[in-house]
Amino acid sequence: MGRTATLRATSATRGRRPSTAGSAARTWIALLRGINVVGKNKVPMKDLAAAFERAGFRAVRTYIQSGNVIFQSAGGTARPLGTRIAQLMRKEFGFAPQVMVISGEELTRAVRGNPFPGAHQDHKSLHLFFLSERPTKPDLDSLAKLDAGREAFALKGAVFYLYTPDGFPDSVLRPRIERCLGVHATGRNWRTANELLKMLD
Repeated sequence: MGRTATLRATSATRGRRPSTAGSAARTWIALLRGINVVGKNKVPMKDLAAAFERAGFRAVRTYIQSGNVIFQSAGGTARPLGTRIAQLMRKEFGFAPQVMVISGEELTRAVRGNPFPGAHQDHKSLHLFFLSERPTKPDLDSLAKLDAGREAFALKGAVFYLYTPDGFPDSVLRPRIERCLGVHATGRNWRTANELLKMLD
């Protein structure tokens, strides 16, 4: 069995909860899964930003081609916003990807809570998987029993950290994440997470 680090969420760690939006615009990050991958579901980022603006979102910015959109909305919470954006994608581009919407506060906590300092030397070695909700019965034991070499993982609330110092594409743990957690997940590497955090400023 590989050396797998498992950090279980404590009672002080809270999962994602919809927050109440007031009249002032709040900043959100939409993480779109499965666009611009191997030539499928191609969406130019300028067209994506324009679609968000036509839908009434403000201060829209995108980062690289994997589907990361920072925007402001004066109303709504994470899950309804995700549904709305998926419907927007179907209308504008003909397909509805899985959309995960997180707040700036959630992204900040996820980056600051990184338990793997090795990611600072190699940003591709760490991926943060943002979960659709906090898992109620995660099967972490099954992940821990896999012969995963130097791979390691940690679950903190609604964020799953996967550390793959020997390479992400060949990860033994990666294909089993959603099945073992029982929730949908969308991953971003350490650099992307940090760049999105910088863009919030």
